[in-house]
Amino acid sequence: MIVSCTSALIGFSQSKVIKGYIKDGLSDERIPFASIDFINAKSGKLSDSSGSFTFYFDSWPTDTLEVTYVGYKDYKLFLSHEYIHQNATGDTLFLVIPLDRGKYETAVVVKRKIDRGLLMWKRIVKRKPYNDRYRFDNYSYELYNKLELDFNRINKERLKEIKLLRPFGFILENADTSNGTTFLPVFLTETISDYYAQKSPFKSREIIKASKTLGVKNESITKFLGGTDQNVNIYANFIPVFDKQFVSPLSDNGDAYYRYRVLDTQYVNKRRLIHLSFAPKRRGENTFEGDCWVHDTTFAIQKMNLFLSKDANINFVEKLSLIQEYSMVNDSSWFISKDKFVVDIAPIGKTRFGVIGRKTTTYRNPQFDLPTISDAINHNKIKQEVVIEPDARDQADSFWKANRHEELNKNEKAIYSMIDTLQKMPLFQKYTNTISFLATGYKSIGNWDIGPWYNWFTYNSLEGFRTRFDISTNYGFNKNLLLHGYLAYGWSDHQFKYKADAMYIFKRNPRLSVYGSYTKDLENGQINYGEISPDNIFAIAIRKPGVPLKFMKVEEYRLEMFKEWTSGFSITPALIRKRFDPVQNLPPKSLYDDGSGNSLNNFEASIMFRFAYLEKFLESHFYRVSMGSPYPIIEFKYSKGISGVFGSNYDYHKLFGSVYDYIKIPPYGSIYYNFFGGRTYGTLPYMLLDVVPGNEIYYYNKFAFSLMNRFQYITDRYVGVIFEHNFGNGLFRFIPLTRRLKFRQFYNFKMINGNLSKENYDLNFNNSYNSFQTLGGKTYMEIGTGVDNIFKFFRLDFVWRVLPTPLPENHIERFGVFGSFRLGF
Repeated sequence: MIVSCTSALIGFSQSKVIKGYIKDGLSDERIPFASIDFINAKSGKLSDSSGSFTFYFDSWPTDTLEVTYVGYKDYKLFLSHEYIHQNATGDTLFLVIPLDRGKYETAVVVKRKIDRGLLMWKRIVKRKPYNDRYRFDNYSYELYNKLELDFNRINKERLKEIKLLRPFGFILENADTSNGTTFLPVFLTETISDYYAQKSPFKSREIIKASKTLGVKNESITKFLGGTDQNVNIYANFIPVFDKQFVSPLSDNGDAYYRYRVLDTQYVNKRRLIHLSFAPKRRGENTFEGDCWVHDTTFAIQKMNLFLSKDANINFVEKLSLIQEYSMVNDSSWFISKDKFVVDIAPIGKTRFGVIGRKTTTYRNPQFDLPTISDAINHNKIKQEVVIEPDARDQADSFWKANRHEELNKNEKAIYSMIDTLQKMPLFQKYTNTISFLATGYKSIGNWDIGPWYNWFTYNSLEGFRTRFDISTNYGFNKNLLLHGYLAYGWSDHQFKYKADAMYIFKRNPRLSVYGSYTKDLENGQINYGEISPDNIFAIAIRKPGVPLKFMKVEEYRLEMFKEWTSGFSITPALIRKRFDPVQNLPPKSLYDDGSGNSLNNFEASIMFRFAYLEKFLESHFYRVSMGSPYPIIEFKYSKGISGVFGSNYDYHKLFGSVYDYIKIPPYGSIYYNFFGGRTYGTLPYMLLDVVPGNEIYYYNKFAFSLMNRFQYITDRYVGVIFEHNFGNGLFRFIPLTRRLKFRQFYNFKMINGNLSKENYDLNFNNSYNSFQTLGGKTYMEIGTGVDNIFKFFRLDFVWRVLPTPLPENHIERFGVFGSFRLGF
């Protein structure tokens, strides 16, 4: 009692106060127990558990304040009389000290009889089954998720001088320089949801009660902003960072990747916490640096700080922090209370303009092992279901003020005001429309869209210069109906080509739609997914030399329906009528004339079955892009050719099936595989058989055979596989230059075994107009390797043909070098 009173009297008698807190310069998270010293006075203290500190003086000191903490660069601040006079308020100097990551002592390894760091790691791993939140039979919590985007390293004065940006000068008033560099908050989204999960079998249900995304009305994006797709489990062996899997310091094999050090111990709320740091053993692996505080009794994590290691093989990321905090909810159980992810993306260099993304998630009211949680999950139609309440996107400001887990700061409040102002500015709409047109190829004019611009002008040997103009309706015309058409003209063949199509969406999730089209145009053979079409302006310059273009005129009528169920199962029945007329470098129509006048006239009915369990999509108004499925995707198609319908003269049956998947196998990268096969029953002209996909340009396509031309191999029965293993930096991590350039390695192979019946051979090969080949029961195989991530955008493939033997004498058919562009982390 006497000591307490004496301390209080001393505090009141001292007139100068230096106080503040220590924080991480990127994440803004406060740093507990940092060392704060006055160098000349040789005195100091530690910041408290919230990163705060206070010093009392009789008069202002003239000294250097030094702040140190493991994993961070030392911070020094000279407290001159001038500095204090400019920054103090009365008798108080308030300091916010940001520390930058970067100081790890891993060069020297001291061998000890007992490695305390390794021993602590073993205890944490041993207790993982008792501390991981997934240990409960079921659990639930209320989740608040906030995502903010900021422009970083901006030059305010230079931006003010740009004429096009002067009307938006008011935005720069929100710029913040509190961290030493200027950043501008530009976007903010928030969601509040109830989350339920059960352990076995694993199921989860999220009910989004409120979502605030100014300018974004997309339901699929709202779902991604919830908690279902953003859960990070630090107790797992691998932690996802964008599309990569990083080895967790709490991995069961963590000692193979990390060195651990016990630093000190502290008491917080009468609990003893042990401070443990970790750093990678080797450079170039996808690992973290960081530290954590461990509860001494349960060996549960109280706080984890993960930072991207210096040589991690990931693109565009300058800095990355992942922080998780846990709170004790009863005498023995720790549960996650806060999750923060901050990334500094530098697309054009670490000293130039960039973007900072900040995701903060807080958890309230955790509950465990209750029958009410199971009752909520039993409403699921699929394993992981996200439900958006009808009024979630229309909640009033009063709701947000009452239900946010933490109040918005000054910058965050300014973002909403700024976005609202921008959306009302016609000039802003003009700029965004122009950028969208250049990036996507499409431009909106009222209720209509034109484009893509890259199809407006091209060239080929048959049409000469070809022009094409597309127009379609957009969401403003009708929310469920899409109308589209194009008109093309060849300046050498003097012929018009055109297409008209329509799609009506009856239901969006799960989807039910109908599509119809009429097309009269040239076809360059079967177009494969991801391929550059022949009427794309970029295809002109990258064609293989000496390979003639093959064209046929096609008139097509198509009607199809798409029906999807919540399980991921879908069917696509279709009716297709096609009339073919080969016009260049293909056997002509006259060879197949049977005297009826209906040669190469076909009518087909088909049905496609597809199963993609838990597949996720990003949806636009009418179309959607698959974000993949955690399970293999299975497809099966049956087609029946029917003679006599609209003059058709072909009867046949066709079967096709495939199984494909993209699998991450950390720490060994990722694998893509596709097993496929098909069979055609009937005697048919070549374009109705199975034409093995070839590639006649130097742009690599993983779905086509690179050293094979179009219409080179014809089959009516086949099986094949496409396989690729991209294992990250691989051997490149051992070479300083390639490690710094972040090159990545891969290998792949493609093979197909096919045959052709005697009847189809006699019909299609007994003439002098073609150069068709048949595999004759042999296997065609290509193997490849190369360098990925060249300058972060480019991939180079070296491809060899190895089967069937003997190999062609032409060197171009045995080896090729192909390029492609990739954009990813």
